[in-house]
Amino acid sequence: MTTPTAALTTARLDQLVDDVRAAVGRGLPPDTTAYLVGERLAGHLGAPDLLTAEQREGDPDRYRQHILHAESDGSFSVVALVWLPGQQTAVHDHVSWCVTGVHEGQESERRYRLVPEGTTARLVATEDVVNGQGDVCGFAPPGDIHRVRNSCSSKAISIHIYGADVARLGSSVRRVYDLPVGEL
Repeated sequence: MTTPTAALTTARLDQLVDDVRAAVGRGLPPDTTAYLVGERLAGHLGAPDLLTAEQREGDPDRYRQHILHAESDGSFSVVALVWLPGQQTAVHDHVSWCVTGVHEGQESERRYRLVPEGTTARLVATEDVVNGQGDVCGFAPPGDIHRVRNSCSSKAISIHIYGADVARLGSSVRRVYDLPVGEL
């Protein structure tokens, strides 16, 4: 697990939070909410005034989570993940809908589905996706099992917006999978 950092803000981040608040406040189903949040996130990606210098700092041992905002009612959180080359997550799923946008660099994602096998299950890789600066993707459980890694030779930064209070939970991860994996 990564260590969260204290929230700092910029005018652009405040605008992003207002945009997300308006989308989430509509009370629509999770997949529709994720789509609307993704539309609002896209216009902020790559903007040099979105993050402070501290919020762009990585950790040499693991990707670093910077909690940028957690809505007081717990309805959403905005997080920056900073990845140094080669850093990756475990295979995992989430507690809520999620939208991710690449702010800087490039990330690779391998998506999986869980296949029952008698009394157990295994993961089957279903798709490999490479997301570059400005790319946005979103999802809502179920069907959100994946692994993400920095696939470029420089730092990568992604903005994640979750339909949960990450400041309280510490992470958006619901479950980490340690199962046999079938490849594409």
